[in-house]
Amino acid sequence: MRVVVKIGTSSLTTAAGDINRESVAKLAAEVAVLVARGHQVVVVTSAAIAVGLGPLGFGPATRPRDPDVLRAASAIGQIGLMATYQAALAANGLVAGQVLLAPTDFWYRNRYLKSRGTIQALLARSAVPVINENDAVADDEIRFGDNDRLAALVAHLVDADLLVLLTDTAGLFTADPRVDTSASLIEEIIEFDQRLEDMAGGPGSSAARGGMASKLAAAKIATWSGVETVIASSDRADVVADAVMGVPGVGTVFRARSERLNARKLWIAFALPSSGRVVVDTGAREALERRQSSLLSAGVRKIEGAFAADDAVEVVDETGDVFAKGLVQWSSEDLERHQGRRTSEIPPELVHEVIHRDNLVILPA
Repeated sequence: MRVVVKIGTSSLTTAAGDINRESVAKLAAEVAVLVARGHQVVVVTSAAIAVGLGPLGFGPATRPRDPDVLRAASAIGQIGLMATYQAALAANGLVAGQVLLAPTDFWYRNRYLKSRGTIQALLARSAVPVINENDAVADDEIRFGDNDRLAALVAHLVDADLLVLLTDTAGLFTADPRVDTSASLIEEIIEFDQRLEDMAGGPGSSAARGGMASKLAAAKIATWSGVETVIASSDRADVVADAVMGVPGVGTVFRARSERLNARKLWIAFALPSSGRVVVDTGAREALERRQSSLLSAGVRKIEGAFAADDAVEVVDETGDVFAKGLVQWSSEDLERHQGRRTSEIPPELVHEVIHRDNLVILPA
């Protein structure tokens, strides 16, 4: 199997914000077991910013807000983090390869292919790619938001069989176990619904950007690209091997969908930022969802935001429900000028479809 393992900041750092070397050593040993069994493993790691704050004079309780300082912390923390991974993997006879990714590595096809080629070459030689977002030069408006999402996109990038999201809890519970002692672990999820969204709490650590909600969103991305996902505790013994073997109770298992989004539509749905919204009427929503039609100007009722042709936009019904996303073929100015008009009334210089069905994704509920 090809496995992507993501481990979060709360699992990789001590209360003081230092690298938890025991946690890295535990993960490295578990990765080595899988590699020895013939599996390929990609690690997606967090914690660079958290680790780099100490040398800059900050602690977990005094995290700065200045983006430049956070980027500087990442530049410092990433060195120590990778040195720790390199030593821990080497102690188990493995070679580590650092890969720093940005959202644009998923937007542009040539960069997408080069990123995949690099990771494939590492795996082919039994090296372990250790991936993080390139926080040192990250754009505040163009970033993954959290490494759970990055891990889900990486799982698709490398055609993984399994995504394992390691955290400080045993999985998704029926309620927040931090405040409700009667909460029980949900061991298997077949489909997503609003009830699951409501069960996901906020971040468990002030040092972390993600929480259970972000892991649930990552699981949704992964399962829609055909990758089974497990959320489990990083403290559990042999957790990665157990996830690969499908041991009952290892955590919360999200089954992959039988119908998966292709690479282009997954890219549109989850990798591209939205530049605006297009509000459509009930008839247009029905045509898009049931008949897989293209979006025409006749069904458009309102435009939100400013966007150019080829930008990604969310498609919203009149109640505000976001149900689709696509690459728009009209600018917001053109669409606002001609919204609600029939195709026969559209100027000849404009294409008929506001969003062509090949560039439209109906989002998971």
